[in-house]
Amino acid sequence: MLAGEPFIPLNITVHLGAPDENAPNVTLPFPEYIKNVTSSEIYPTWPETSIRANIYAIVSFALNRIYTEWYRSRGYPFDITSVTQYDQKFIEGREIYDNISLLVDELFDDYIRRENQIEPLFAAFCNGTTVTCSGLSQWGTVDLAKQGLLPYEILRHYYGDDITIVKNAPVRTTTPSFPGMTLVPNMSDSAVQTIQIQLNRIAHNYPAIPKIPDANGFYDSTTENAVKAFQHIFNLPETGTIDKATWYKIEYIYTSVKHLAELDSEGVAPNEFPSQFENDLALNAKNEQVRGLQYFLAVIGAYYEAVQPLQITGIYDEQTEQSVKSFQRLFGLPQTGVVNEQTWQDLYRAYAGIVESVPTEYAEYIPVPYPGTVLQEGTTSDYVRILQEYLTFIHETIPEIPPVRNTGYFGPLTKAAVIAFQRYSRLPENGAVGVVTWDAVSGLYSDLRFGYDKRPYQAPGYTIKSEV
Repeated sequence: MLAGEPFIPLNITVHLGAPDENAPNVTLPFPEYIKNVTSSEIYPTWPETSIRANIYAIVSFALNRIYTEWYRSRGYPFDITSVTQYDQKFIEGREIYDNISLLVDELFDDYIRRENQIEPLFAAFCNGTTVTCSGLSQWGTVDLAKQGLLPYEILRHYYGDDITIVKNAPVRTTTPSFPGMTLVPNMSDSAVQTIQIQLNRIAHNYPAIPKIPDANGFYDSTTENAVKAFQHIFNLPETGTIDKATWYKIEYIYTSVKHLAELDSEGVAPNEFPSQFENDLALNAKNEQVRGLQYFLAVIGAYYEAVQPLQITGIYDEQTEQSVKSFQRLFGLPQTGVVNEQTWQDLYRAYAGIVESVPTEYAEYIPVPYPGTVLQEGTTSDYVRILQEYLTFIHETIPEIPPVRNTGYFGPLTKAAVIAFQRYSRLPENGAVGVVTWDAVSGLYSDLRFGYDKRPYQAPGYTIKSEV
């Protein structure tokens, strides 16, 4: 991650295709990129307040990709793609609308972030008609603008009340976050502090990495031991020093473990995800097994950089096929894009390994992934205890969801609390905790406790998709 406050880059490099697609890269001035995307994503005839809200979201999305070095930390020579499955629509050489050009000239150096956060908001959005999501609805902004809402009010409607708009951010040349020199023991530098903070966050998921009590920028023996432990886990030379390879691996894993806490599992059935293979899954399939497949791929993709990200839709589209192929390539399977029994079994084992790697004792600090089994009345497990702790914490803000003792036993009181949560979240009130209910509970807990989840936890009109 780039150190210090975010800034507006002079230029941005766009890949004209999916991340692994053989396509050219184009580099252009950042304001020209925002004009192109805005002209490609929305209509110039929309109300000006609607257009302004969309520009803020587009700028913030692009800056988040640059600030987190989302693609560059994975070895790609670009900042963002032109494909809406992954990023924002960019059409090389397209016409730019005059009113949009003028507004972007005014707003390109403004962006959204959460209060008390530095990172530009990952301002997810969709058109709100053919595609819906938990972020900003582009067509929805038109309706809100016609109701008289100002751009900031529109953004709060979708992203929550704890956002702020940073005005007139500085513009300067983008440089890689690696400081250009190997970091070694006894060095004192802000880059060392960046690594210390990131290693402490990674240690929540990988407890073999010792915590660094004083993340003060001094490269002491504790930091050296943490670096060696990280290098051992991720098969890097155990030097205890931070060269370019170790720097970017730390950055990548840091981004991945944070991303895991933000995963949305929309529309997955409220029963145990079947570990037994049922039938081949291929392009154009549409069923609950596809939803489960996509959820598993999304979680695996948070830990394995080679597995392409995807959206959970329940439809086996081209994006799902490419993600499956990337998984098959990683695990040495035939790259057919079809999920047969062997791919299914390897997929399930990979997911189970990730669940096991996230210790339940750290659930207070990181939302743990869905355990793979429905929690319902009569269940006893650590995951029930975590569920109870999350519901009790949520009760402090939302009193209509009753607190429950963290006994680890799913009894009638826990079921009543789950039903109250499902009623509040507009989920089917079945009292059982499947993937969607689990994700909704842990996501709301994350929002209330940490405030870094990209989803608004109670945006007006926001409805979590049904689990059935």
